[in-house]
Amino acid sequence: MYSRLTGLSGVIVRSLSLLSLSLLSLSLSPAWGQTPEPQSLRPPEAEILVRGAWSSASDSTTPLPEGGSVTNSVFHNQYFGMTYTLPLGWTEEYDGPPPSDSGRYVLAEITPADTHKEPIPGSILITAEDMFFSPLPASNALELTSYMKDHLQADYKVDLPPSEVKISGHTFHFFGYMSPVAQLHWYVAATEIRCHAVEIVLASRDTKLLQGLILDMNQMELRAEASPVAGGGAVPVCIKDYARDENLIARVDPVFPEHRFNPVPVRIIIDKNGRVAHIHCLSAFPDQSKAITDALGQWRFRPYLQAGKPVEVETGIMFGRAPRAIGHPAGNAATE
Repeated sequence: MYSRLTGLSGVIVRSLSLLSLSLLSLSLSPAWGQTPEPQSLRPPEAEILVRGAWSSASDSTTPLPEGGSVTNSVFHNQYFGMTYTLPLGWTEEYDGPPPSDSGRYVLAEITPADTHKEPIPGSILITAEDMFFSPLPASNALELTSYMKDHLQADYKVDLPPSEVKISGHTFHFFGYMSPVAQLHWYVAATEIRCHAVEIVLASRDTKLLQGLILDMNQMELRAEASPVAGGGAVPVCIKDYARDENLIARVDPVFPEHRFNPVPVRIIIDKNGRVAHIHCLSAFPDQSKAITDALGQWRFRPYLQAGKPVEVETGIMFGRAPRAIGHPAGNAATE
């Protein structure tokens, strides 16, 4: 995400998003089999960090998955139609990192405001996994939680079996696991919205605290269809791999000025007339974003009909090299 230029003096202040990324790694390491990274991410002196691949959008009005924020102790994400009032005395200290090149989002990381006390009582991590681009062998929230459960490290064990629960009137797939050595528990609840698996991961040594946090989640507003796109109207129909030849009338491939090897996942919204109305590059270098935006502006799709009427469609396209799939063969991807 960043490249280094050496030989320049001075201490360079790194992005807070890198700290959040480290915290995410620590929070999810038991479930994903990762090794926790060092908590100190202070960059070496005499080096400068240059922004590389990043998220971008073709307009500033259409809600984005990563566009949520905490204001007055309320987390709100318009894309997912999610409103969550933080527990009393809890806060979000850092913004999350940008989306990964496999469509992983950190929407919010919430902890008690007084984090100087040890140990920290608990944490709430809200994430989303883009089912268009996920390298995991899962196509929905149920399969995602099942994969997490089946791939815990050997030192961790399931202490609450998978179940289907209703939270704020919405169906979630739930399970709990723990570290017997650390006496630390994780409760994982996942649901599906707009072809994303939205996950809420609660962590604490205090199971009564976790049970209380689960009950508090019933006050959360989470609609099956999130807020309308810019300009009004219904939320686009979510269709994976809609950008197939049989649905395309015209296509112009992007011309990249520099050959790179990074995956470039792109979500687009197609309007009722078959034109690309919105482009969201999850992770791309600036020259890649411009080339993709210029090309997609010339694409034309056959209008998608629902009950005989054209509707907007949201779909995903992978440019460059797709991330290596985990547990199943890699899918096809457009190349540079």
